[in-house]
Amino acid sequence: MAASLRTRLARLRVDLTPWRGSRDFRILLVSGSVFFLGGMVGYVALPYQLYQLTGSNFAVGAMGLVTIAPLVVFGLYGGALADHVERRTLLVSTGIAQVVISALMVTNTLLAHPQIWLIYVCGALNAVASSLQRPSREALLPRVVRHQEIPAAVALSSLTSQVGQLAGPALGGVLVGSVGVTWAFAVELTGIVFATLLYTRLGSYKAGDHTTAPSLRAIGSGIMYAYRRKDLLATYVVDMVGMFLAMPIVLFPAFATDVLKEPKLLGLLYSAEAIGAMCASLTSGWAKHVHHQGRAVVLATIGWGASVGIAGLAPNIWFAIGFFALAGAADMVSVLFRSVIWNQTIPDEMRGRLAGIEMLGYSLGPLGGQARSGLVADLTSVRTAIVSGGALCVVGVVGAAAWLREFWRYDARTDEHAVRERDLRAAR
Repeated sequence: MAASLRTRLARLRVDLTPWRGSRDFRILLVSGSVFFLGGMVGYVALPYQLYQLTGSNFAVGAMGLVTIAPLVVFGLYGGALADHVERRTLLVSTGIAQVVISALMVTNTLLAHPQIWLIYVCGALNAVASSLQRPSREALLPRVVRHQEIPAAVALSSLTSQVGQLAGPALGGVLVGSVGVTWAFAVELTGIVFATLLYTRLGSYKAGDHTTAPSLRAIGSGIMYAYRRKDLLATYVVDMVGMFLAMPIVLFPAFATDVLKEPKLLGLLYSAEAIGAMCASLTSGWAKHVHHQGRAVVLATIGWGASVGIAGLAPNIWFAIGFFALAGAADMVSVLFRSVIWNQTIPDEMRGRLAGIEMLGYSLGPLGGQARSGLVADLTSVRTAIVSGGALCVVGVVGAAAWLREFWRYDARTDEHAVRERDLRAAR
């Protein structure tokens, strides 16, 4: 009995095999962790500085408007570029650009009168550089680990980003409140410099012999490939439905202050989903035994919506925190299996373009969800917005799964695309 229990617990432990077996995976993981931690410090400092300079909430929100167009245009172009050039070179060159942009932000804080227009320009330029870089970074993951290690590699990558998501804002808040935004931006700059230096240590990952130069035609072929692959299409649709209908974060200040009467615990609401996601990552060893990954994505996204909806009914803030943590854990499971499907089935010559499309889904779904939540809350109430969003998410995901039945039946052991990639990697 005791041995059986130990075996079951061992299956839950996060799998460290990719870390032990791949030098380049370790480089990607460490560089990504440092980069994300520094970025989250800057994520706190930038709106704080804008608000201090302008006193306007609209001025803070306008930064999102400034970055949307670069995100869409250069996210798609960056994906096509990642399928054509040497990916290490692209990571290093965009990293250097981010170093220059971050140095400008630090310099601006040292001026007697920091320039507001420069903050917006740097925000837009940073969105360009990030959109060009991320598809290459995402497309490298399946190249640096074995095919069967991809679930563990995705879980480890997600775990480090969650650590940054928890620690970065906390560190940023301490820095801007104690020593000022200059030091916060300096920490971000240091993280970017360190990550870029690590990228230079990666091996060379050249694009295939028959690549297509970045163009509208190349981008269109990537979009058509995703559309024809109903399993891939379903990963985007399910995620967009879940995020658009049930994203509650914009309502947290009103929910904590006006509904639950606990404004001092607002920070815990923001942290709850990350804590739940981290717990899911730390116990993700079981994921490598799951083969019906589409089914897992559907059920996890339903769990996300249901947990958010129940949290909206919370009689007290601790009840809400518990269910938002469950929502975060469910979302992490969905992210894990969507990433596994992408990385185990997309051919290398298409991986950059599909990573660009994936990045847009990650970004635009939550942005639209925030707008939906705010509008419904203004027309009805905060509770109604959260509860209705969760319920609509469940209905929407069930409808999407019924429409794209192939996704529910997806099996990594027999799927033609997964089998092809597995055989190609074995041959190499």
